[in-house]
Amino acid sequence: MFARTERLLLRPGWADDAPALTDAIAHPQVAQMLTQVPWPYGVDDAVQFLEAPQQPDTPRALIFLRTAGKPRLIGGIGLNTADSGTELGFWISPAYWGLGFATEAGRAVVSMARHTLRLPRLGAAHFIDNPASGHVLRKLGFARTGHAVPRASKARQGEVLAVTYQLDLTQAEDVVDNRMCAAPLLAA
Repeated sequence: MFARTERLLLRPGWADDAPALTDAIAHPQVAQMLTQVPWPYGVDDAVQFLEAPQQPDTPRALIFLRTAGKPRLIGGIGLNTADSGTELGFWISPAYWGLGFATEAGRAVVSMARHTLRLPRLGAAHFIDNPASGHVLRKLGFARTGHAVPRASKARQGEVLAVTYQLDLTQAEDVVDNRMCAAPLLAA
């Protein structure tokens, strides 16, 4: 998947991104909020992730901050298959928290899920001790399902309670969020 927003570039990860990916994600406060990221996280973990095949119906991308020079890797976002259907997942490196980057990237991926993949709905979840992700999900139009379920966390080496969300993609776009990204999107 490739997308460009006002401040960001979303693109698939490449082998030479491994050092930057390691620097961006290798923080305990990031790894502990994700299901599939081990802790500690090293370059070998990044290489393994970057070499994993991508499925066309569940694209993922690295999030780069567009700069006057070389774009800076600041996070990751993508869709994955879960028991409840297709889910949105994302993370942002701590130095870039609170600047709206997760919401901006999320708008692009929700738009792609709606217009390119033509999915009827998206799910999402966040660990109960990560309310900031819930705030992003609600800004994207997701609604709490009223359920909390245990989810595995590699970094925590166990299960953690997670709050679940749903987004109906059949609703009119302006009803959900009139600030959706209008940039052209391509599924990779």
